[in-house]
Amino acid sequence: MECADLDECVQNWESIAGEYKSLENVNKEYLAKVEEVGDLQGQCVKQVSHQKYRLNVIAKSLKKFEKDERQDIVKRLWKDVNQRRQQLADIEQTLPKPNGRYLKIILGSVNVSIMNKEDKFRYKDEYEKFKLVLSIIGFFLSLLNLLAKRRAFELTFLFLLVWYYCTLTIRESILKVNGSKIKGWWRMHHFISTVASAVLLVWPNSETWYIFRPQFMIFNVLISIVQSFQFVYQQGVLYRLKALGERHNMDITIEGFHSWMWRGLSFLLPFLYLGYIFQLYNAYTLYKLCYHQDATWQVPVLAGLFFVLFLGNTITTSMVIPQKLREVKIRRIIKTYTRKMSGNRLGVDSKKSD
Repeated sequence: MECADLDECVQNWESIAGEYKSLENVNKEYLAKVEEVGDLQGQCVKQVSHQKYRLNVIAKSLKKFEKDERQDIVKRLWKDVNQRRQQLADIEQTLPKPNGRYLKIILGSVNVSIMNKEDKFRYKDEYEKFKLVLSIIGFFLSLLNLLAKRRAFELTFLFLLVWYYCTLTIRESILKVNGSKIKGWWRMHHFISTVASAVLLVWPNSETWYIFRPQFMIFNVLISIVQSFQFVYQQGVLYRLKALGERHNMDITIEGFHSWMWRGLSFLLPFLYLGYIFQLYNAYTLYKLCYHQDATWQVPVLAGLFFVLFLGNTITTSMVIPQKLREVKIRRIIKTYTRKMSGNRLGVDSKKSD
């Protein structure tokens, strides 16, 4: 509210001046704490490196004693070493990490580590929402290009694809720095997609482009639908894992596979493989267009890129799913064994009490 007279303004100023002194003190304390946190982080990083070095020395030495008579001691030490390595990995998740080569090129040495767990989850959540929003925009632009043959619409859509995949590569690199166990192929997939989008963008307005254009737009409609399904699946898995507290918040959900996820994934898998088959079909169509009299260098390059994407996606997905299902079976066996053991112990305890 505005001051009624000058005296009231003076009183308000004096009140604000007192509050500002309190703010200055809090800010000084905050800066001191920030410096203290930085020092502690540095100490932790050094000690973790030292622990890892000594563990490697012990592990190297243990290999020499594989035929030693005291195998019980060797096995116990191996178990302790592996457990300590896992503990150190958990500690490293709480410490800042240096940027990878790609992020160094783009951002330099700016620290992109997220220390707060809730902020990490929020970042992963926003990453998924970003993909959904761009998928919806891509869906409508693809339909628009199917209905209207305007070069301006085509270039808008292709430029959007280049920007989208470039942004994804940066966001996924930040996820990787913050502990995500995303497989190397999925990151490589988006780098290849960036190149493919750029090649499409510079493809001349030729007859070969107009032959391939409808098929490409239908492909993008399908991909947008599949990505929307993926968002629904991944959001459900991400929130469930967060509630259970079983996985790191930055994990790509396919990495943290549990038996209860199979219901949603079994619905999603046919659409994923349909998209992969469509990539192969794109590669085949472009390969045939290589012999067209109007073909330019973009045609064989895109044929090769679509084939690589088909091959990489199909092989990686086909390898991941059986591996995760085996992990689920092993987890079930361990749980069943644990329940039996606990039941036996309860039985023994009840007999003792009798």
